[in-house]
Amino acid sequence: MDQQEKFMLRAIELAELGRRKVSPNPMVGCVIVHEDLIIGEGYHEIYGGPHAEPNAIHMVKDQTLLKESTVYVSLEPCAHWGKTPPCANLLTEKGVKKVVIGAVDSNPLVGGRGIQILKDAGIEVETGLLEDKVREQNIRFFTFMEKKRPYIILKWAETKDGFIARENYDSKWISNPYSRQLVHKWRAEEDAIMVGTLTAQYDNPQLNVRNWQGEHPLRVVIDRNLRLSPGLYLFDKSEATLCYNQIKNQLAHNLEKVKLKVGFELEEVFEDLYQRKIQSIIVEGGAKILNKLIEKELWDEARVFTGDVKFKSGIPAPQIKGALISDTMIMGDKLSIWKPNNP
Repeated sequence: MDQQEKFMLRAIELAELGRRKVSPNPMVGCVIVHEDLIIGEGYHEIYGGPHAEPNAIHMVKDQTLLKESTVYVSLEPCAHWGKTPPCANLLTEKGVKKVVIGAVDSNPLVGGRGIQILKDAGIEVETGLLEDKVREQNIRFFTFMEKKRPYIILKWAETKDGFIARENYDSKWISNPYSRQLVHKWRAEEDAIMVGTLTAQYDNPQLNVRNWQGEHPLRVVIDRNLRLSPGLYLFDKSEATLCYNQIKNQLAHNLEKVKLKVGFELEEVFEDLYQRKIQSIIVEGGAKILNKLIEKELWDEARVFTGDVKFKSGIPAPQIKGALISDTMIMGDKLSIWKPNNP
């Protein structure tokens, strides 16, 4: 590994510290190097707060060294006024010698403009260093910007003999407590979580983070004809919840009913979530929604638990088509991670 990669990896490592704290902004880390020594580093810590570059610059004790320094930043410096001033302008004001960028920003408000500002100021710019790692780290942000929808994660548990639930829709318990705790960790990492009508009716899920530390995701349920019981956990108003239907719009505290056209498709749900700046969503069932998304190739990742139980009959588990990324054993459960063949 050369020195440049080492410094960019450090920037990526720093960026990770902002996960779930900066959304809908991307995670960004910055390292400032003078004569192969790090003299400043920082990351985007919280949405609305300073970005990685000013945080790193603030750490540099001798500001005169900036004119002889190289700045390693995981994502292209911003070029527009948002909650904070443009970082590209700050770097030009400080007169840094060189800027090495991991990935170009897909936000149309930036998208190369930050790079152009730096070049116009006579600063040497290098792009694409460990770009794949930066894009993977911010895959939710890039999907949101480039596909104009949230990053969609499918999740389900199936039995050894390939069922997702019994005939009466009961699915307790296919996976073990360790796998279920991992699911709560995942919930804390994403913006939203969604289920369909039957899953809401028969499982009565809470869809919150109980067995992990972290923020609760936005709860989303599809209830086209508003036939679900108001006594379900999803409607207890304890956490922000969206109910997509074709009957009416209604807002009551944490519960919002959103009317879409009769016969609406899931694409329209994701379009509304995109407008609400929801960058990622876990779809936890049921089989009808999961199969529909697989059929439409409308997913970015699938996390499938295979439990150490058999039902012998029941509702068949979805058949995923894609590239198997990994198989991991979790105390008897197998966790398989899939990605689409053509992402």
